[in-house]
Amino acid sequence: MFQLLRRAHGLCMPSSYLHLSRLVDRCLLSKSPTLARIFHAQLVKVGFIRNTFWGNRCLQLYFKSGSVIDAFQLFDDFPDKNTISWNVCLKGLFENGCLSHALDVFDEMPERDVVSWNTMISGSAFCGYPEYAIRLFLEMQACVIQPTDFTFSILASLVSCTRHGEQIHGNVICSGVSQFSLVVCNSLMDMYRRLGVYDYALSVFLTVEDRDTISWNSLILCCSEAGDKELALDQFFLMREVGNQPDEYTVSTVVSICSDMRDLSKGAAVDMFSKCSRLEDSVKLFMYLEGWNSALCNSLVASYSWHGFGEDALRLFIHSMRQSIRPDKFTISSILSSMNVVMLDHGAQVHSLVIKLGFESDTAVATSLMEMYFKTGLVDSAMGVFATTDGKDLIFWNTVIMGLARNSRATESLAIFQQLLKDRYLKPDRVTFMGILVACCYAGFVNEGLQIFSSMKKLYGVVAGNEHYACIVELLCRAGMIKEAKDIADKMPFEPNSHILEPILCASLDLGDTRLAEMVAERMLGSQPKSSFPYLVLIKLYEMTWRWENSVRIRYAMNKHKLNCAQGSSKIGIKSSVYSFEAGQLQIHGGQDTCSILELLSWDSDDQEIH
Repeated sequence: MFQLLRRAHGLCMPSSYLHLSRLVDRCLLSKSPTLARIFHAQLVKVGFIRNTFWGNRCLQLYFKSGSVIDAFQLFDDFPDKNTISWNVCLKGLFENGCLSHALDVFDEMPERDVVSWNTMISGSAFCGYPEYAIRLFLEMQACVIQPTDFTFSILASLVSCTRHGEQIHGNVICSGVSQFSLVVCNSLMDMYRRLGVYDYALSVFLTVEDRDTISWNSLILCCSEAGDKELALDQFFLMREVGNQPDEYTVSTVVSICSDMRDLSKGAAVDMFSKCSRLEDSVKLFMYLEGWNSALCNSLVASYSWHGFGEDALRLFIHSMRQSIRPDKFTISSILSSMNVVMLDHGAQVHSLVIKLGFESDTAVATSLMEMYFKTGLVDSAMGVFATTDGKDLIFWNTVIMGLARNSRATESLAIFQQLLKDRYLKPDRVTFMGILVACCYAGFVNEGLQIFSSMKKLYGVVAGNEHYACIVELLCRAGMIKEAKDIADKMPFEPNSHILEPILCASLDLGDTRLAEMVAERMLGSQPKSSFPYLVLIKLYEMTWRWENSVRIRYAMNKHKLNCAQGSSKIGIKSSVYSFEAGQLQIHGGQDTCSILELLSWDSDDQEIH
């Protein structure tokens, strides 16, 4: 701060405005009377104190720092006061609790605008004089000053009886601001809610076109206070359907409503909070309710699974079983989706429970079982579920195709795809083709991949998306067909994203094609300027070709844009937990024992490569 003040000394006129502007902003944040006086002295020194703009800023600074006497002295010395000067003084006096002085300044004002009146009205209300604020509003109207949305928002918060509220509403309609101002409509809704006139609040809500979260919060609270808790919850769900995100106030209100209702079927509210990335609120709502049932447990298990807390989901599942709550197929599907590679024993136990409960014939449960086994690398177990399940739907088929592909079983994935094509009741969709293209990509099946890609639109009416183009481009690049891959990327009906361009960039690095790499990197940076990947590839390519100056230039550009390299990390399973550690990390879970085991595994893999 004081370095900035020193720089203000001896400033030439063209740069003074910039430095002084930065200086006053920092002084406002500090709220220091000493800095305010130093800034005032700098204005005098550079000759700007007679400039009305800078004088107003200095006046504002004095009031913000609580130096009312200094502010008054500066205000009295002003050679050319404008309306803004008077308004700054008026607002500053109210902020410092000087109501009587503010009234004197207001009486002395040679000219009052709407800001002056709004400041007086809000200041009087803030100081605890609502009746005087309303009287000021009437005087404002007598002076033919057009109120703003801010004026009506203040007045709506002051009204204590329905008759006055209706008068304010009438003034709003006559002024025309109600048709445009969401702030005023929200204030009117809150006013009618406080007055207990819920029908009027609803009528205001219905006139609002672009409702925000505050509008919905007022409506939900109106319904709740009117005694219709069900309707309040319905409005909450409708709020989510139309795309408005709930905030902390919404969460608090809905939790209170569900707690008052003691309605144990409101698992949907738990689920809703979970999908809004509000797991803590989801748990809070769950704990508010006295009794548990399958729907509620399912919602919270799904919440934990959704956020990746597999262990917590399993603990809750076990606890609910001990409470004699019979899980349904949705609970089973949720718990299966939360399983990871270090929870295989639990996964097998849940599979046994599926058979015991008779859910093995349910397609959704079977799909979750297969997904769990594929995710943990137990392909044969997954295919065993596939063979024993009847009534396979498209999601079931897609899970098998993608699971086999990601476990490097491309030939089997293609065979399953051919079986699907023979089903006259099912047609492959975007996910199906994504899975089969991934299989071709991992296995290097170029001809099969190109044939399937070209048949998507022609035979099945499926339009290829970014993910499909990314697969086919990577397939061609892995096969060394970089020219063909680039042609496909260039002829796409939409701009390729980074997932499509990255394989081409990597292939150009392998081939040492500097010209192509530079062109693709420039294209990637045009769409994703914060990505460090193109820079890293170019640096490596330049160093491979002994172009050290270019490498240094790219590193300088990375530092200039404050781009960091992505840190490599690995995961290790210990008992039922998964721990992550990064390259070069000094402390990891398990300490030296973990490091020793990792070294043994590394030596073992090296030994296998040698033999």
